[in-house]
Amino acid sequence: MDEAIARWRLRNQHLITPHAGSAADVVDTLLAVQAENPSQSAWAVAARTATPDPDDLAGLIASGEVVRTHVLRPTWHYVSRADIDWLLALTSPRIHPTIDVQLRGLDLTDRDIDRLTTAILDCLIATPDRTRDEVAEAVRDREPGLADRITGRMVMLLMAHLELDRLVSSGRPREGEHTYAAYRDRVGTRVDPEDFDREGALGRLALRYFTGHGPATVKDLAYWATLTITDVRRGLESVVDQLESFEHDGRTFWHAPGEPPDRPGEPAGHLLQLLDEMYRGYQDSRWVLDARGVVPREREAAIGIALVDGQLVAGMKRVLDASRVRFDLTPHRSLSAAERAALEDAAARYGEFLDRPAEIVGL
Repeated sequence: MDEAIARWRLRNQHLITPHAGSAADVVDTLLAVQAENPSQSAWAVAARTATPDPDDLAGLIASGEVVRTHVLRPTWHYVSRADIDWLLALTSPRIHPTIDVQLRGLDLTDRDIDRLTTAILDCLIATPDRTRDEVAEAVRDREPGLADRITGRMVMLLMAHLELDRLVSSGRPREGEHTYAAYRDRVGTRVDPEDFDREGALGRLALRYFTGHGPATVKDLAYWATLTITDVRRGLESVVDQLESFEHDGRTFWHAPGEPPDRPGEPAGHLLQLLDEMYRGYQDSRWVLDARGVVPREREAAIGIALVDGQLVAGMKRVLDASRVRFDLTPHRSLSAAERAALEDAAARYGEFLDRPAEIVGL
C-alpha cells in the first residue's frame, strides 16, 4: 500500500501525468511550495508542469501573482497572492515565537524594533524592490544610533518578523536576487484580525492540503502548517463531506474523492531537492517513499532525492556550473536497468530546463 500512496501523491502533485498547465496551477494546487533555494525550487514547480519553462514562475514572481515569503513554517514558500493573506493570518501566530525569540536574543527592545520597523517601511514605500543589503544600509542611515548593531542576521530576522506581520513582502527580483517591498503595495488586501474567519480558514486549509498533498494524515498537516492537532481536526471536521479516507499502517489517510493510479505513471524518475513537497510536505507518513525500508532514518545525508515510481532510491547532489549540470547519486540499493534509465531521463529533463548538458554520476 505504501507504493500506491506514493504514486497517488505523485499524481495529485502533478509530478506524473496529467501535469499542471502552468506554474500558477502548481502553486494553486499545492497552496504553498517550499522555496528556501530559489534555483532548485524553480525546478520543483516547473517539473510539475506540462511544458517546463523558467520564465513561467519568474514572471509570476515579478508581477506579484506569486509571493516568496515566510509562511507555514519559519522558512520560505511560494504562495499565490490570492492565498497569502489568509494563510499568514492563520499560521503566523504559531511561527512568530520562533522568529521573535531569536530577535530577543539580539538584545533588541520593543522600542528598538518599532524604530527599525518604521525605518524599513519608510524605505520600502519610498523605493520598493530593495535587497536585504540595501535595506540594511538605508536603515543604518536612518537610525545611526543602532547602526553598529544592524547586522545581516538582524535584518534577516526583522524582515521575517515583518513578513509574518503582513507589513513586508517579496518585491521584484533584480538579476536573480531576492528583494522586498511593502506588503500593502505588493499584496494589497490585508484582513484585520478582528474580521478574520479563523474557523473558515482552518477548513479551507484542510481541504486544500488534503486535495493537493493527499493521501495524508492529520499529523502530516499539523507539521506542514505548524498548527495543533486540535486545530487540524477542527478544520477537517468542517470539510469532511468533501473528502474520503482509508486506514493503513495504523493511520487514517485523507484525500480528495477518487482512486489511486492503477499502474506506474510517467515520467518514472525524478531528481528533486530534499525540500520538495513530495518529501518535506509530510512528516508522519513521509516514509511511504521507502516501502522496502532501505533508506537510513538516522539523518538526512543528502541535499537531494532521486525517486523512481515514487520510491526514494538514492540521495542526490546537484552541481551546477556555467557549462553543465551534474547529478551525483548515492544509491540506497542496487538499481535495475529500468530504474537507471528513468533517472537518466530525469537528468536530461532537468538539464533541458536549465539549458545545460546534464551528467549523472553514481548509477
